[in-house]
Amino acid sequence: METGSSSDSLEKAGSSRGRGSKLGSMLPKIEPFVPKRDHSPRELRSWAKRTGFVSYLSGETGTATSTQRFDTSTGTGFQFQRPDASSPKIEIDPILGRTRPNRGMEIETDSGSGSGRGRRTVADENGNGLVEKVEERKTGLNGNVVANGNGNGNGNGVPGVTPVVVEQTNEEGKGDRDVEVGMYPGGEEQGHGSWSGHHPGMKVGLRDNPGFGALIYYGLQHFLSLAGSLVFIPLVIVPAMGGTDKDTATVISTTLLISGITTILHSYFGTRLPLVQGSSFVYLAPALVIINARDYRNLTEHKFRHIMRELQGAIIVGSVFQSILGFSGLMSLLLRLINPVVVAPTVAAVGLAFFSYGFPQAGSCVEVSVPLILLVLLCTLYLRGVSIFGHRLFRIYAVPLSVMITWTYAFFLTAGGAYDYKGCSPDIPSSNILVDECRKHAYTMKHCRTDVSNAWRAAAWVRIPYPLQWGVPIFHFRTSLIMIIVSLVASVDSVGTYHSVSLLVSSKPPTPQVVSRGIALEGFCSMLAGLWGSGTGSATLTENTHTINITKMANRRAVVFGALFLILFSFVGKVGAILASIPLSLAASVLCFTWALVVALGISTLQYSERASFRNMTIVGVSLFLGLSIPAYFQQYQPESSLILPSYFVPYAAASDGPLQSASQQINFAINALMSMSMVVTFLVAFLLDNTVPGSRQERGVYIWSRSEDVAADPSLQADYSLPRKCASLCCCSRCLCA
Repeated sequence: METGSSSDSLEKAGSSRGRGSKLGSMLPKIEPFVPKRDHSPRELRSWAKRTGFVSYLSGETGTATSTQRFDTSTGTGFQFQRPDASSPKIEIDPILGRTRPNRGMEIETDSGSGSGRGRRTVADENGNGLVEKVEERKTGLNGNVVANGNGNGNGNGVPGVTPVVVEQTNEEGKGDRDVEVGMYPGGEEQGHGSWSGHHPGMKVGLRDNPGFGALIYYGLQHFLSLAGSLVFIPLVIVPAMGGTDKDTATVISTTLLISGITTILHSYFGTRLPLVQGSSFVYLAPALVIINARDYRNLTEHKFRHIMRELQGAIIVGSVFQSILGFSGLMSLLLRLINPVVVAPTVAAVGLAFFSYGFPQAGSCVEVSVPLILLVLLCTLYLRGVSIFGHRLFRIYAVPLSVMITWTYAFFLTAGGAYDYKGCSPDIPSSNILVDECRKHAYTMKHCRTDVSNAWRAAAWVRIPYPLQWGVPIFHFRTSLIMIIVSLVASVDSVGTYHSVSLLVSSKPPTPQVVSRGIALEGFCSMLAGLWGSGTGSATLTENTHTINITKMANRRAVVFGALFLILFSFVGKVGAILASIPLSLAASVLCFTWALVVALGISTLQYSERASFRNMTIVGVSLFLGLSIPAYFQQYQPESSLILPSYFVPYAAASDGPLQSASQQINFAINALMSMSMVVTFLVAFLLDNTVPGSRQERGVYIWSRSEDVAADPSLQADYSLPRKCASLCCCSRCLCA
């Protein structure tokens, strides 16, 4: 059928009226078109629902690459024309078949929305509009939120917008199917479109202001849920270094101070995500390797201070390397090679590295450690859904509640005489005990009694930790080289945490420049930890992901308030003394759960890749196996250490007696130490395999980071990641630090 104007057909019909009466009788009687003035937008919407009408003639602010209509049978999503593509603004009369006068765009763009999401206005004949939200972000198969318009979720042409069909009831009571674009099945939009910074699923958003009292409560809650990661590392390293109870209390106070300062710095000048900084388990393994080296284990005079100064020098050198990595922009280039298949086994190996220390140390007092482990599991797994006054206390405060209950139980055991042995005193060092019967019970009394620590008596009420409080740091090439490699592993750990937390907290992940800025600031914070002498470097705690997920609190102001309280507590010496009085077996029991949680969080990173892929499973499996087996090979070359050190410290004593024996003792020490650490070997194997074995971007789950253009066009992203105005002009002179 030829296309033509309806008016031409009518003229032909009129000219042949005399001989075409039959033809005239066949034509329908056409009334003049009169626009309806009393039309209701609700009726238009109902009509659009019933008919499934979707206009695709006009322009749209979406970022898709082509025009595509929604097909309810196949589930394919909407894709609109580019904003720069011109589309005809034509209205066709459905009865006459001719064009109507131009009444403007049928679908208009709401320019008032600056959050990266368009608003589609469907106009009726009178200009009345029905606003419908259109989500421009796209969710890839790996769960990453894609802000750009390249048409893929992770580089492989994944459809951009997934519509969800929602059943609704109209005025007549009939069920309709309403198509909402870019919505979750639960009805919550992905991301946020306002300036409040509130993210779906979070009680308190990133930039919300719930009030002064609520900020204090949420801040203390956040840090209490991370108590096991913040204060228990000094309980492990200080006794191994030969320190006294007073030294343990001082190191705990220093750790609290550094954690508070670095958390505030990171909240304002780092990635600006609500991430708690503190002594990381990544630095615990190299610290134990240096502590148990042959050169230091034989020290007798000022052993604690000498080893602490050695650790300080190594941490400072490693932090300088990490800062250069971030400030120079090299981290932005390295991000292209760091993916979930690399991060997952590396983080998991951090927790698995302490399997030889965990329960062997906790088993020194099974009547205390086993109930504590069971109580933590009971709170986190079986009682996680129990709500008291609207708060899931057992899930949020699982560790502090379990420690308090078990510590009280251990106190009653001690007060009841369970560890009283005739003629034996817990105050006498085991080396000075002459009675064989008492010597057998000395180990039990030391690890189980709650009154063996004299930290409360020795610690001052007020003591402010200060830089170089242990003396001038000692710098050696061998220990510095160890910490340089370990700082690289800590950066990989932090990259995975940045990405996971950003998807929980913000609408989109940060840009590579923001990640580089966060890594650079972590290096600076580790330098502060080295100057103050906390024993380990400072990094983003991996457990942040778990804490934010269970507390549903993602507010940076609350984290800053909690950090201020942490600084205040560090000035009270008795607070550190109380924490230093925790029995070592009890601390080891908590660490068993915490290290297992780190392993689980590392493995969960694979959700951003194809977990069923044989390539990924092989890389992760080989990395973890070799990460445990190769260090075991290096650890077997130490026959003397097994006779001198406790069994749980033997795996960390391979630096001096490893199989590598070259002309350079410094290189021997560094290589043997690095190859005896599971996380280093796992990272090297996973990094090499993931970047050499062929695989698509979707299969590898390549991290999708936001672009600078996205941040510039989205005010909400600017508020999430941009530096404060006063320091932005100073720091943004370097492109690697700008958002």
